[in-house]
Amino acid sequence: MNSIGFSTGAVARGDYQAALALLRREGVRAVELSALRLSELSSLVDDLPRLDLTSFSFVSFHAPSRFELADEYAVIASLKTVTGYGIPVVVHPDTMFTDELWRALGASIYIENMDKRKPVGRTAGELECLFERFPEAGLCFDIGHARQVDPTMVEAYRILDQYGHRLKQVHISEVNTASHHDPISRYAILAFQKVAGLIPASVPIILETLIDSGQSDVKTEIRNAKMALTEVPEIVALAG
Repeated sequence: MNSIGFSTGAVARGDYQAALALLRREGVRAVELSALRLSELSSLVDDLPRLDLTSFSFVSFHAPSRFELADEYAVIASLKTVTGYGIPVVVHPDTMFTDELWRALGASIYIENMDKRKPVGRTAGELECLFERFPEAGLCFDIGHARQVDPTMVEAYRILDQYGHRLKQVHISEVNTASHHDPISRYAILAFQKVAGLIPASVPIILETLIDSGQSDVKTEIRNAKMALTEVPEIVALAG
């Protein structure tokens, strides 16, 4: 069974210490350290040597999702510190301005497929161009983004079919029409089950479902994620 955990930003926005403490109490074994906002990056990176991560079997780091070209060099410098600790970094492709800087991070970066707001990385075809630019990069498959882009899940199938060999991590949440990450609904579970068979049990799952304001709780979302990862036998090939 996949190791299932949470993004610290979903558990306690801007308070990774509180998020880690809660996840440890709940016995969660996988975590993504979230620096989605540029203002969160330096303090989280500076704190890395002091964070108690020993109870987690999988740790990743989410780079800021929005910053300007002028910030790129400083962001890369911080992310090199992160990868120096052996922690892979999830990256939004629309922030990868200067190819050679990101290629220097090699296989330590996981490119995430995007939601419908973004100009790149939404489909298998758009990911092809990115992996040509960054041939060592892995894939962080965001199943909620894929469903928002194509509710039939055909595009999700294509991404996993073509780039399953690059799959290193999966993000799970319900992504609404405003591109916000909501708790997983029954309809999302049914949609995600259509491609569950293409996600190996060895790949860690990170929940991005927002529970920071009591929208849900850790146990409920993990239970729903497990249901979403249960393959439905009669649904085999969607792309045809």
